[in-house]
Amino acid sequence: MTDAVLHVHIADAIATLTLNRPQRFNALDVALIDALRRTLDELAVREDVRALVLTGAGRAFCSGADLAAGGASGTGRDYDGILDLPPEGRSAELRHIGDDTRDGLLQHFHPLIRQIADHPKAVVCAVNGTAAGGGVGLALACDIVLASRSARFIQVFAPRLGLVPDCGISWQLPRTVGRARSLALALLGEPVSADEAERLGLIWRAVDDDALAAEAQRVAARLAANPTHVNAEVKALLRRSPEHDLATQLDLEAQLQGECGAKPSFVEGVLAFQQKREPVFHPAPTPDD
Repeated sequence: MTDAVLHVHIADAIATLTLNRPQRFNALDVALIDALRRTLDELAVREDVRALVLTGAGRAFCSGADLAAGGASGTGRDYDGILDLPPEGRSAELRHIGDDTRDGLLQHFHPLIRQIADHPKAVVCAVNGTAAGGGVGLALACDIVLASRSARFIQVFAPRLGLVPDCGISWQLPRTVGRARSLALALLGEPVSADEAERLGLIWRAVDDDALAAEAQRVAARLAANPTHVNAEVKALLRRSPEHDLATQLDLEAQLQGECGAKPSFVEGVLAFQQKREPVFHPAPTPDD
C-alpha cells in the first residue's frame, strides 16, 4: 500500500498517511494525488482501520499544486515566452492553459477533496508546517485539524498567482470564519498562524511542534474507539446541515438515529452506561460496528 511519494503506517486501528515529497514541500502532483486516492480507497474497506491521520514529511505540510509539474493540470507546460507571443498565439496558449487548469481540478484535485470529506473513516489532519494554496484545502477537507504552532496557513491564489481559491476553500472559509474574514484571507493572502487559526475556528487546536504527532495519534485513537459507522454518520449529518432547513435536518437526525439505534454498538453503549463503565465498541471488527 506504500508508494514512494506517500508513506503509510498502520497500527492500533490507525492509518497514518505521510506526504513524502519534502524537497518540494509536499506539493501535490498527479503521482501523489493518485497514491492518496488509491490508499484512501483501500483504507475505506479495511475493517482493522478505524481512523486516519494525514500529515507531511519535512518542514511543510503541503504547498499546494506543484507548479513545476504544471500546477493543477499536471502537464509540466513550459510558460517561458508565452507572454511574448503575438496576440493570436498568446490567446490560444492561454486558453489551453485555462482548459488544462480546469480539467486538472476536475480530474485530480477535487475528486481527492471529495474523497477525504466523504471518507467512511474519521480523518485527522496534523499540519506540521506551512499549508499553502491547495494544501489549505487538503487540510480543511479532513474532519479534525491540528497544527503545530510553527505552522502557517496561506492563501496564495489571488495575490501571488492571479487565481481564485480552489480545493474547496471557497466553500470552507465562509462556513468556518465568516464572510468578512474569508474575503480578507483570500484577497490579501496574509499568513495565518496556527494559534490565530484556532482562534478563528479554522482548525480544532494548535499544539507545540514537538507534541503534534503524539496529539494527532491521541485524537485518532479516541476516534478509533467510537463505532466506525457513527463517525461516518456524524460526518454526513454535519456536512449536509448547511443545505437544510431545521425541519429537514430534524428528519435526517431521526432517520440516522434510527439506523444507529439498530446497531449492536448502541446496546453496548446503554449497557456500559447502566453498568457505570466505559463502552467497548470494538472487541473485534464486525460488519455491524
